[in-house]
Amino acid sequence: MKHPLLAAVALALAAAAARAGTPLQRIDTAVNDAISRGQLPGAVVLVLHRGEVIHRKAYGLRCKQPAEPMTADTVFDLASLTKPVATAACLFVLVEQGKLRLSDRVAQHWPAFGKNGKEKITVEQLLLHTGGLIADNPLADYQDGREKALERICQLKPVAEPGSRFVYSDVGYIVLGVLVERLGGMPLNEFAQKHVFAPLKMTETGFRPGEKLKGRAAPTEKRGGQWMRGEVHDPRAFALGGVAGHAGLFSTADDLARFARMLLRGGELDGARVLSRAAVRRMTEPHPVPGGLRSLGWDVRTAYSSNRGDLFARDRGFGHTGFTGTSLWIDPETDAAVIFLSNRVHPDGKGSVTRLRGRVATLAASAVTRSPAPRRSRASDGPVLTGIDVLVRDRFAPLNGRRVGLVTNHTGRDRDGRATIDLLHKAPGVTLVALFSPEHGIRGALDEKVADGKDDRTGLPIFSLYGARRKPTAETLRGIDTLVFDIQDAGCRFYTYVSTLGLVMEAAAGNKVKVVVLDRPNPLGGLAVEGPVLDAGRESFVGWHALPVRHGMTVGELARLFNAERRIGCDLEVVKMEGWRRGDLFDRTGLEWVSPSPNLRSLPAALLYPGVGLLETTNVSVGRGTERPFEWVGAPWIDGRKLAAALAAEELPGVRFVPLRLTPTASIHKGKACGGVQVIVDDWSRFEPVRTGLAIACTLRKLYPEAWQAERFGVLLGHRATLEGLKAGRPWRELEKVWQADLRRWAERRRPYLLYAE
Repeated sequence: MKHPLLAAVALALAAAAARAGTPLQRIDTAVNDAISRGQLPGAVVLVLHRGEVIHRKAYGLRCKQPAEPMTADTVFDLASLTKPVATAACLFVLVEQGKLRLSDRVAQHWPAFGKNGKEKITVEQLLLHTGGLIADNPLADYQDGREKALERICQLKPVAEPGSRFVYSDVGYIVLGVLVERLGGMPLNEFAQKHVFAPLKMTETGFRPGEKLKGRAAPTEKRGGQWMRGEVHDPRAFALGGVAGHAGLFSTADDLARFARMLLRGGELDGARVLSRAAVRRMTEPHPVPGGLRSLGWDVRTAYSSNRGDLFARDRGFGHTGFTGTSLWIDPETDAAVIFLSNRVHPDGKGSVTRLRGRVATLAASAVTRSPAPRRSRASDGPVLTGIDVLVRDRFAPLNGRRVGLVTNHTGRDRDGRATIDLLHKAPGVTLVALFSPEHGIRGALDEKVADGKDDRTGLPIFSLYGARRKPTAETLRGIDTLVFDIQDAGCRFYTYVSTLGLVMEAAAGNKVKVVVLDRPNPLGGLAVEGPVLDAGRESFVGWHALPVRHGMTVGELARLFNAERRIGCDLEVVKMEGWRRGDLFDRTGLEWVSPSPNLRSLPAALLYPGVGLLETTNVSVGRGTERPFEWVGAPWIDGRKLAAALAAEELPGVRFVPLRLTPTASIHKGKACGGVQVIVDDWSRFEPVRTGLAIACTLRKLYPEAWQAERFGVLLGHRATLEGLKAGRPWRELEKVWQADLRRWAERRRPYLLYAE
């Protein structure tokens, strides 16, 4: 007979072995342990990765009295998952139909609502829970039927100034549900079915499920002595007839997986497009709210986001929970989703799954990040062709018979390294008359004023646009009917090549000369935009137009925007690239990196430049005259260890700081030993350069208020409100909020001029 102590040890070892299995196996252990402790009767967990279900399992019981096993196709009361899956999705359908704008005041569409201080509440504020409405008005307000309940909501007063506080509000989403009904011409449940669930073939999702689905529904608590099964648990939604913007939706794990796939695929699934990519991006991008981040319908990082777990990115994914014990978390970075469905309120309302949902998400994140996500292959996509590559392939057709002036430098070259100067000089039917050089000169080697000259190879005159003149003159344009622009930009507002582009267009328009832009990739990609939009009245050569610091446009797209917004009236043609997509950083193009200026020597330096570059007008070195330009920040009065520790405490995503002492051989602090920090990016998918530059500035202000020249930080930033907040000692997380409305407007401003898909 085995000794009891040995038996206990064996059992403990067996349990430890089970816990030490794969992350997906540990999900089984975590859920079963919680069930055994009475925290919930049962659950269904589904993990989606790269479009495939890698874990789908039912645990425990669906019903305790009488006992009924949980099944993977169980229908659950989703509770507040109704908010994003039904209500927010329907609102974005209405936005795309042109019936609604997110900036609309609710009262524009529901006049009775616009009273008692609610006149200015917007749709966007309600989606973000910043509309100032109460979390829940008294249940007694709902006892006299739907119409009376809505009248009483219209009589409510805000509990906070709209936009000033984050108050998670069921009332706000009830109001949004009413807007769907009023603008969609049918009840919320019918609109959601027609425009969202039916196209996605979510056949087991909807409000007020029929008898067939009720048979598979997980019961919650008792109402009138009977289990609520297929009847909404939320008392306000129940009083509103089972259909409301905040609760009432029922679904299965498999159907929610289809919804998650749709969002991860940019609004389309199996040939059915429910939302555009732009709508999905707008719906899910993070917005600062007091106390954290929300998106338009989803949680990102607040006290409500514990279901994200510990390993998914803090500021990139989005999700939601439901009171009955449900949750959905979607992580675009890993192309994954975690669906946790339970009826934790069964049988007595005392269950709790808050910790369990977070643990399941952590284990799922561990599982999906153990192997790197595949990168898109250029071999299968084909090469990126820049504007000059397309021009050569098409036998220079747009320039046939034209007399050309070429605005270019050493970055003007085709995929094979042939200079655009030489290609146009030899092109049949094209007469190359003159060359125009931007800052850094025709060969990109100068960090000083550039003089006119002569090209050694072609003998053509070179007219400088970074010396005595900044734009072509009538004299330099003599004999030219077309200006061709072919320069690689850096994707940053204060990089002067885009200023030269705008000035060239003005000169061309004034002299009746056509402009042809040979487009090139934005090396920072075309999706992310960051930083404040330039203040009106602060335009200069390092801030020629009202753009964010990181604008997310190509030079061809910027040319289109400049022409329209500045009313230049230029005869403009853009030779588009082929094969480039907005999400591509430069490393995805297959093109050879050519340093666009002497100190942007690598893609990492270019990616750091929009943030670290903001500091170079102050009295710190940004690495010019060292081996690490724009990858290091230092000064003689900086203690590198102290600065690195302070920046580490800021928990900036994707970036680390290492103390490093250097002596620049050029620029500020030349020949002086400087303490400082090397900026090391270890996760480019999460790194945000402007945020990082602002955080460094705020930390310098805090540590060295006398030594660091904070006022000079505004030269390239170009945004007085942010600068004043910095000087007042406000943290960078608060300062970022000042930009958000302008960035949202920027997204709308630039949209008509974009040339490339995601």
